[in-house]
Parts: sequence; C-alpha cells; structure tokens
Amino acid sequence: MRFKLIIAMAEEQWTNALMDAARAAGAKGSTIIRSAKGTGVEATKTFLGLSLENAIDIILLLVEEHQSRFILEALEKAGNMKEKGTGIAFQADVEDAVGVSHQIRELVTMVEEKI
Repeated sequence: MRFKLIIAMAEEQWTNALMDAARAAGAKGSTIIRSAKGTGVEATKTFLGLSLENAIDIILLLVEEHQSRFILEALEKAGNMKEKGTGIAFQADVEDAVGVSHQIRELVTMVEEKI
C-alpha cells in the first residue's frame, strides 16, 4: 500500500472545516501543528516590528494514494483555497511509513470499493 502526505496550511478559523472535509473525503486521522508563521509573495504588514499576520495551522494527513486527490480537492473547496490568501494544500509521496498497520485493512476495503 502506498501513501501520500497531504499538508494543508490555513488560518485557525478554517481548521475545523478542513478537518471535517478531509474526514468526509476518506482521511482517517491527522496531526495539527498550531500557530505557525509564514510568508507569501507579498510582504507582511508589521506594527512596531510585530507581524500583523494571523498565525496559521498546519494539518498533516497521511492518506492512501488513491484517496489523496479526492481529499486534496475537498480541502480546496472547504478552505475556499481558490481565493488569494486563504490557504494552501499540497501532497508529497511517502517512501515508507510505520505505525499504520492497524488502519491498512480498513483502507484496503475502502479503496477496493472505490476502484
């Protein structure tokens, strides 16, 4: 079984909607990293040297490769990611993973039903 790592970054206000969308699209679990900071194409606004940008959450989802595109599209829709500055999500190949054997049977059944 092959896996993808989906990484989504958005302001905290979007986290619950993104998590709900990912789960509805087939994700089984996630890890959330709170209060990250980042930069984009445009310079961030500051006041007395302090950033005025909101902190973002990073959501990590280890998913079966056949489900990854569906989950990515669900994140885009739930997070309104076609709009500027709302968030970003992308996927990367995972060479190997441990600690997921308890989920593999359920994932195999789910993937077989979809294919």
